Amino acid sequence: MARILLAEDDEHLRPFLARSLENAGHEVIAFSDGEDALPVLGTGQVDLLISDIVMPGMNGIELARIAKEKEPDLPVIFITGFSAVAMEALETVNGVSKVLSKPFHLNSLVEAVKNALLDKTASKG
Repeated sequence: MARILLAEDDEHLRPFLARSLENAGHEVIAFSDGEDALPVLGTGQVDLLISDIVMPGMNGIELARIAKEKEPDLPVIFITGFSAVAMEALETVNGVSKVLSKPFHLNSLVEAVKNALLDKTASKG
């Protein structure tokens, strides 16, 4: 299906999300923060970015901005426990496909990925 870059600092949630996405047929490259994820961006290795917004060091908004500079068509899905921060993310990063507020059902994440990839395909076609 798709190669997904996942940036999530929660040590318990990250492997759980990665496994769920892998079970849905995707390949996941997971990192604990935005800075570690940077080398993968702009290489054409990923089809989608899923990032927590609030992380130590480089936050998800900064990561998404850099991702969009390198790959303008890269879909971005944010996950966050802070709804006010989510609203800022929508206003400051162009092309955000979805913001999921924690806690969310895994089916919601899988559905958001599916829709983001469909939108990306449709915009190319």
